[in-house]
Amino acid sequence: MSVEQFDPKQTTTLETAKKQLDQGIGESDVPMGSKVGFVSLGCPKNLVDSERILTQLRTEGYEVVSSYNDSDVVIVNTCGFIDSAVQESLDTIGEALKENGKVIVTGCLGAREDEIRQVHPNVLGITGPHAYENVMEHVYKYTTRPERSPFLSLVPDQGIKLTPKHYAYLKISEGCNHRCTFCIIPSMRGDLVSRPVGEVLTEAERLKQAGVKELLVISQDTSAYGVDVKHRTGFWNGQPVKTDMLNLCMALNQLGIWTRLHYVYPYPHVDDVIPLMAEGKLLPYLDIPFQHASPRVLKMMKRPGQAERTLERIKKWRELCPELVIRSTFIVGFPGETEEDFDILLDWLEEAQLDRVGCFKYSPVEGAKANELADQVPEEVKQDRFERFMLKQQAISQARLAKRVGTKMQILVDEVDEEGAIGRTYADAPEIDGLVYLNGETGLKPGDVVTGLITHSDEYDLWAEIAN
Repeated sequence: MSVEQFDPKQTTTLETAKKQLDQGIGESDVPMGSKVGFVSLGCPKNLVDSERILTQLRTEGYEVVSSYNDSDVVIVNTCGFIDSAVQESLDTIGEALKENGKVIVTGCLGAREDEIRQVHPNVLGITGPHAYENVMEHVYKYTTRPERSPFLSLVPDQGIKLTPKHYAYLKISEGCNHRCTFCIIPSMRGDLVSRPVGEVLTEAERLKQAGVKELLVISQDTSAYGVDVKHRTGFWNGQPVKTDMLNLCMALNQLGIWTRLHYVYPYPHVDDVIPLMAEGKLLPYLDIPFQHASPRVLKMMKRPGQAERTLERIKKWRELCPELVIRSTFIVGFPGETEEDFDILLDWLEEAQLDRVGCFKYSPVEGAKANELADQVPEEVKQDRFERFMLKQQAISQARLAKRVGTKMQILVDEVDEEGAIGRTYADAPEIDGLVYLNGETGLKPGDVVTGLITHSDEYDLWAEIAN
């Protein structure tokens, strides 16, 4: 698993949720029932879980409110992957208890109920991740359940979304079959369970109809989609579609909007999607959490793939699709990592020339097998390696972005303020990658797609002018 997908900074507050929920559904239009506050912490997969819970709440007539004081009960959707995320989740639960007193906990940390009860014994109920029905049962128990009314027709077909209108996350599966020694996700979210391909494509179609221009395909292991169901054939709009990553991507291409792949393990069949990217049927962007390059460290991590072979495949991918952008995440300071291992990683990074890279210092996670490994790396060594790694990647990123100056690129606008517009190219996913600044273009609006002439670059971002 990629550590980056468990970023505790990705937080949807009560105010944000309220603002985004009210887009398209005015309070005056819906005779609301009991009032529920909502806080969503963690990764995009957690965000999708929050969207499903919020959709069910609104469907049944509950009002989602923007402050603790106005809520009859508060739901906190937690993250529990790394220690900092656990602490933020516990702090948020504590804040909700202090301000409101009635709190229901769900999400990844919910799988560790004893730990929550030890700190916050007064929470009303606790469920694990993607336990939507259990969450609603707790809501029914501690609120006045609204009478069933024709609310369903007032909820958008695509459900409630917490992302901007022009992009959305499309979760294709739950859980993971890997047992990486630094990861506890399988113990919280279970083994791989793929969603029916027809259900996934129908959701994607509804999102497009609602104005979404970019789909971000997410899961714990996107490459493994369909393994658990032996890649059986499903149906969408009367056509057969095999349950695997390639056929899913081919079907998503029919929607005619950007499709971006995240959390892709470098299995051999990933090679099959590169021609789709070269043909413009899929964004030429791969998010692959390599995590390290030293064979010895990868073995201790129990990571799939071989670093040397991966370099050969990256070279082949770029020959087939020169516009391909690769982003990844790495861990430095893993238990047992030597200076030689780290040098191997830096050399690999130089040769791979990845476009976007995140780096994390190894952090012990309660319940992870890596905690039992010998030769834990001192914190000061972790910090030194982190800084050297980022310096190396910064130079690579700066050089690769400089090559874009003078070229024309499509830009999807994310926001507009008094200084101009801010957007992204196909090379950048929201929240985690770089930005394109269109200074002075205040007449644009979020969701617009424009062609920009790249005029300037730095280590991570681009500047552009509207091209004639």
